[in-house]
Amino acid sequence: MSTSPAETVAARISRILAERIVAGQLAPGTRLRQDHIAGEFGASHVPVREAFRRLEAQGLAVSEPRKGVRVAGFDLSEVKEVAAMRAALEELALRHAAPHMTPAILAAAEEATKAGDNSRDVHEWEAANSRFHRLILEPCAMPRLLATIDDLHAASARFLFVAWQSTWEARTDHDHRAILAALRKGDTETACATLARHVQWIGRRSVSVPGQSQREAFSIIG
Repeated sequence: MSTSPAETVAARISRILAERIVAGQLAPGTRLRQDHIAGEFGASHVPVREAFRRLEAQGLAVSEPRKGVRVAGFDLSEVKEVAAMRAALEELALRHAAPHMTPAILAAAEEATKAGDNSRDVHEWEAANSRFHRLILEPCAMPRLLATIDDLHAASARFLFVAWQSTWEARTDHDHRAILAALRKGDTETACATLARHVQWIGRRSVSVPGQSQREAFSIIG
């Protein structure tokens, strides 16, 4: 089935805006102005409206009567939901991955952990953290499960970037090292239990929101 030019432009606009929202460049509550976005992308209002509908379907934007479209916010219950889903699905993936773990995979995961410990900002940390999780889970060879986990990591990244956009505190990830130590010993139960607990650690910070006073932001630090 062919794709019309308008649909192609809409897809591009929605993808780029989604990337900005996930990266925290567009904070919750930020108004998405149709005129400005059409001008930026050299597009008519038709693909911009379609892009907005796509963002709404992804839960990244909300349309408010007489107020236009804004970047969607999120609350503690949504962060807890993503954390619980990650705990269940990553534990499942690790159980299937553990029998196929190799010294090379564990060494690469160790390097990803070190990179996270030495990260200079939240974006470097998130990239290293995602790499660690992907390395130890990918041997499960369950593409649908891994795709769902990837989507949950994208949601986690958004929570994280909103909470830690301006500052970042370097940390040593003891959980990652405990997971690797258990996997090297062939102790799958301990590795899975540590992973499930690890991804449910939720941090809290005060952040500024456009047009509002400061509010509490929650993120998954794992």
